[in-house]
Amino acid sequence: MVKPICPLSLTRWLECLSLTWIRKRLLRDWSAERHAGTGRTVKQPGRSKMARANGRSQNLRDKLDGNELDLSLSDLSEVPVRDLVAIPKATALDLSCNKLTTLPDDFCNLSHIVRLDLSKNQIVQLPSEFGRLMNLQHLDLLQNHLMSLPVSFAQLKSLKWLDLKDNPLKPDLAKVAGDCLDEKQCKECAQRVLQYMKSVQSDHEIELQRKLQLDKERKKKLEAKQRVKEEQEREMRKRKKQQQKERKRRDYNAMQEAERALNSNKKAEEEPTENHKRLATPKEKKLAQRQSRLRKIACILLFGLLVVLLVVVACRFTDLKAINMCTSVNAIYKETLSALHSNPVLERFLQDPSSQ
Repeated sequence: MVKPICPLSLTRWLECLSLTWIRKRLLRDWSAERHAGTGRTVKQPGRSKMARANGRSQNLRDKLDGNELDLSLSDLSEVPVRDLVAIPKATALDLSCNKLTTLPDDFCNLSHIVRLDLSKNQIVQLPSEFGRLMNLQHLDLLQNHLMSLPVSFAQLKSLKWLDLKDNPLKPDLAKVAGDCLDEKQCKECAQRVLQYMKSVQSDHEIELQRKLQLDKERKKKLEAKQRVKEEQEREMRKRKKQQQKERKRRDYNAMQEAERALNSNKKAEEEPTENHKRLATPKEKKLAQRQSRLRKIACILLFGLLVVLLVVVACRFTDLKAINMCTSVNAIYKETLSALHSNPVLERFLQDPSSQ
């Protein structure tokens, strides 16, 4: 069902159309008079962007009437924000009856605007930081494609007049906005919408806090899981190291046992000989002592016999026989020899050298 056109809206649209047509006609006549005697100025091909921007800003200044800047019916598809920033005097901005679908984010920098008309465009969504227009008191959003308002809309504390008619608003917001058929209803709309958006902002902040809390809890759980995982990994590494130490200790003990067994076998093989040696040691000592005595006696006897023999030989066969000692020796030799001759067994071995 087609909604009936409000007489107030139709009248406003006709006024905008007539004023725009008159303004364009006056500008065309003024331009013709300006270039009548000198001819039209030819554009320079090397004109800089700054010059073009200054030209656009100058064109906007030409449309400035006091503190009102009328850009309605200008066939705009985007807002010249940079040029508008250069005109802080324009506190009342009319952008109605254009082809705007969105507003750029830097549009929110125009905080000096007090009165803003965005009616009869195709705006789908307002910037998220729209609430930065702190001085805005009058806002016309008639006949756009808005379904909702940004949460920051609640920050427009100076807003006193609002028209949201003929927008596909969500049911709750449409119910709060009302019909906006006259000045009183538009003022009430501003109050109700601000109150509603404050509650939305509060709910949004609560939801945001809830999400932040959930994120914190999720992070804590993840950190706890990570800590548990790291602890398990540390325990596993510690267990592996302990197992390696135990394995090395077992290998070392086994090696020591093998060495001890080998040494014990060697000792077992060597022990009988050592025990035998230990048992034979006293007898061997006595025998060794006896043999050493006999060797000493034999040596003494041999030495004495050799000395006697040498003395006898010297006394009997050398010139020393005339000596008194040799005389005694020779007498003893003869007596001994005669005693031996009396023994028939030894007689054959002992013969007088002189008789031979």
